[in-house]
Amino acid sequence: MRHKLTTLLLILTCASIALAKDKYQHAGPLRLERSGEKWAEKTLHKLTLEEKIGQVFMIWCRASFLNVENPEYLQLREAMQTYHVGSFAMTVHVDGPYLLRSEPFEAADLLNRLQQDSKLPLLFAADFERGVSMRLLGSTVFPHAMAFGAAGIEEYAQTFGRITAEEARAIGIHWNFFPDADVNSNPANPIINTRSFGEDPKQVGDLVAAYIKGAHEGGMLVTVKHFPGHGDTATDSHLGVASVNVDRAHLDSIELPPFRHAIEAGVDSVMVAHVTVPALDSDPNHVATISAAVVSDLLEKQLGFKGLIVTDALDMAGLTHLFQTNIGRAAVEAFKAGNDLLLIPADLGASYSAMLDAARSGEISRERLDHSVLKILKAKASLGLQNARLVDVKAISRLVGKPEHLAFGQQVADAAVTLVRDNGKILPLKRGGTVQSGLPYMTVEETHNRVVAVLFSDDVRTDSGRAFGRELRAHVPDARLLYVDPRIAAGMSGDVLKAADEAQSVVAAVYVVPTAGKVASSPAAGAPGSPPQAAMKNSVSLSDATGELLQQLLDRAAEKTVVVAVGNPYLASDFPAIQNYMCTFSNANVSEVSAIKALFGEIAIRGHLPVTVPHVAQRGAGIERPLQVARKE
Repeated sequence: MRHKLTTLLLILTCASIALAKDKYQHAGPLRLERSGEKWAEKTLHKLTLEEKIGQVFMIWCRASFLNVENPEYLQLREAMQTYHVGSFAMTVHVDGPYLLRSEPFEAADLLNRLQQDSKLPLLFAADFERGVSMRLLGSTVFPHAMAFGAAGIEEYAQTFGRITAEEARAIGIHWNFFPDADVNSNPANPIINTRSFGEDPKQVGDLVAAYIKGAHEGGMLVTVKHFPGHGDTATDSHLGVASVNVDRAHLDSIELPPFRHAIEAGVDSVMVAHVTVPALDSDPNHVATISAAVVSDLLEKQLGFKGLIVTDALDMAGLTHLFQTNIGRAAVEAFKAGNDLLLIPADLGASYSAMLDAARSGEISRERLDHSVLKILKAKASLGLQNARLVDVKAISRLVGKPEHLAFGQQVADAAVTLVRDNGKILPLKRGGTVQSGLPYMTVEETHNRVVAVLFSDDVRTDSGRAFGRELRAHVPDARLLYVDPRIAAGMSGDVLKAADEAQSVVAAVYVVPTAGKVASSPAAGAPGSPPQAAMKNSVSLSDATGELLQQLLDRAAEKTVVVAVGNPYLASDFPAIQNYMCTFSNANVSEVSAIKALFGEIAIRGHLPVTVPHVAQRGAGIERPLQVARKE
């Protein structure tokens, strides 16, 4: 009897341990087993029409600490209960130019609670184009995609995918809206630019495939975007209608190859862009998102894609301008075109009602709806969410921000630095200068203006240039730092030019990166009779005020000035007087650190342009320099 009791206790103990382990998700290579398929099929048949409609919508959830009675949290719960929402896209709050990034623990806690409050397991996605650090602090920082193109090492992209997957799954994110398969063939593109791996379709496709492989190793679903290609456009589709005005032959040779490569590599989903493509659909009111010719015919039938098709955000102006009088119809038209998942509707209630009406009237068949819902449920099953939907918050401190991962992000940024022009007169810069002295809060520092750094950004209140400035001061303690943005450029011009005249060397670090929905001034804005959208322009060029100051600086001191493009590599096309030109392809802090190391010869410079900079250099150009640590003065 005692032996039987002991055996029973042992069995119960083992069972409780097993249950505890099964409570949490286990990230690993994606696999849809037969049991998962059965769960998806069984679940589909149990859902009401209203619940099926809810499964095809994905809405925002902004990661921050939220009390269970917080109105924002209650709204998320209400969306699940009222509209049966089956997916969320995690982002964070913004305050003007500031991105209010949260901590991994806060995000994981919020996602866990939403999972517990949902009838069905939720699918969580995020835009982690530069890794989890785009939204959450303490995670691995990576540079923009174009930096990987400059480094030119496919293994880097694979490791990038794996690390991002591991950190994302640790906090409860299952799906990344990346990699970007756009071929950035238009230097004036304001929204793709450094988000693309480059302008060569083969290199872009190879890096996309490598990323997919790594992400799948880490257990994350991935998306290629923005189909059928957003690289040859000059308009930000967040603000207006972008058009890809090329023929079918051009599409087949430039835009489509990376998407074909991604499909061959087993990509899980494709995101469709709000762009017009006359060669595929001549209707001027048909952006790709609502075009059956683009989604159903080209993507599904011609390219043979069988996975999840997701719209770009439905609240973007590139689409909403077509449905101003009936915003809910945007969701219906996108679904009818062949999209499975409807991302960020401009009005959830109106979109849900429109979809429900379309399904009840037969405009959307039950078979078509079931087809998409089953895809979504199978995606959830491939992650094992039907067995365990929570993450172990205690494991985050072991899985996110590993030192070796942080070091790898810096390694990629180092490898990407590309020297495009060098007059041989100022690089590498020399370390030295007056050292700070005195007690804390009572420092004494003498500035000699030997090295002057002018840091150009959209807004001096942001973090742009802060890491660059700290690193420069660590090398030259008395370096003078001048932060400039369009509002103060004219007023600071006298000080900047005087400092440059007195300096031995000048560093002009220019922070221009693609920013979704960024509004820049337009000559047409405010003109009599001009349409409202005339003011809604985006740009990856310097504004008039800061551009004029940079030109004045070059007119006075081009020979002793090195311009560092901390982002947009096409910058030099607007300033032919540049004699020393270096690109990092990213404004991530790892890229700022890499730039300083390269300026002082502390790393070998081996990067090559992944794009052509008109009138400056062809793709593949790059002046290589060995490690040459500069002497200290």
